[in-house]
Amino acid sequence: MSDKIRWYTFSAPSRFYALSGRLIPWLWALTVLFTAAGLYVGLLLAPTDATQRDAYRIIFIHVPSAWMSMVLYLVMAFWAAIGWAFKARMASMMARAIAPTGAMFTFVALWSGAIWGKPTWGTWWVWDARLTSELILLFLYLGYIALVEAIDDIRRADQAGALLAVVGAVNVPIIYFSVKWWNTLHQGASVSVTSAPKMASIMLSGMLLMTFACWAYAFAVVFMRTRAIIIERERGTAWVASLLTGAKGV
Repeated sequence: MSDKIRWYTFSAPSRFYALSGRLIPWLWALTVLFTAAGLYVGLLLAPTDATQRDAYRIIFIHVPSAWMSMVLYLVMAFWAAIGWAFKARMASMMARAIAPTGAMFTFVALWSGAIWGKPTWGTWWVWDARLTSELILLFLYLGYIALVEAIDDIRRADQAGALLAVVGAVNVPIIYFSVKWWNTLHQGASVSVTSAPKMASIMLSGMLLMTFACWAYAFAVVFMRTRAIIIERERGTAWVASLLTGAKGV
């Protein structure tokens, strides 16, 4: 048994706090590295598109942000559900920490999509199926944040937030498949696991580098926010008291 991985080792807030503290500097370093490489490839090396000209370069921000907005919501809903079902404190704290970052990526996806839509469609916004469902995703994030902050009892807040997050998860496949289910202005997927990419390899490389940058950023910020939530919730424990005492003494 000692040789097996103990999957619940870092479910203890004190252990997660220590581990995340060691990882955060590396995650920020990866964020800077991947962002610099992605912007260099996307803005300087990638060729001008024959149809959209240089306006297409917004994909290096828009597409990774849109991907992150959907993935982070599912991850948030997963951890919220785990916290609700098993009364796992660490899982509920992770869900709360993910929500603001997911909302930020959703906003960036909508904002960058509007910038892309103006020269492409001739308008900043249309009530397109994908755009509308992505806007609903932003409202779900904001609703989750508002709900858990509005309830004073932490356990009840986590449970109510988990219910909203799990129910709202049905919107994610609607966003993804909206271009297939309905006749929309939004173009179909340029990258798929079941078919070859519909873009030049240099463009794909830039987009993937920016995606890695977004992932590293998300981990860094979520871990930092989780650590803050841990300190707030575990303030009455001996290990947090000693941690705060040590910080004041430095």
